[in-house]
Amino acid sequence: MENTAAPLFITHDHTGETIDLSQLQGKKVLLYFYPKDMTPGCSIEAQGFQDLYKEFQSLNTEILALSLDSKESHQKFCDAYGIEFPLLMDTDAKIASQYGVVKEKTLFGKTSLGIVRESFLINEQGVIIKHWKNVKPLEHPSEVLSFIKNQ
Repeated sequence: MENTAAPLFITHDHTGETIDLSQLQGKKVLLYFYPKDMTPGCSIEAQGFQDLYKEFQSLNTEILALSLDSKESHQKFCDAYGIEFPLLMDTDAKIASQYGVVKEKTLFGKTSLGIVRESFLINEQGVIIKHWKNVKPLEHPSEVLSFIKNQ
């Protein structure tokens, strides 16, 4: 998906605020997809992004995180870990499907569809300039920050 226009969407975050990707043009946007609120890997990744959030903002970059969890689940996740960036609503997986991150997963021998951990960096003009797959939760926040700084 690199070097293509980011699929546009309008949704709400965990506070009920409307998030319209097209209104964020003029900023870089890191859109990261994660499997589930309050799970170990997702918590580590969210904490990492939160720890670096002010630095991302100083580089004109907004962080948007998305899973299929409910607004209530997102709010508990934010409260538990002090997350200040928007956690987006996508309970019907419409946005996740647009970005191609809904895939078949196997856990304990059971196969199901779910979100895989992938991220997209969208430039100020709305073009995906980097797509990370097979993200490692502990390393990913600093990896993204380093990429932005070295552009």
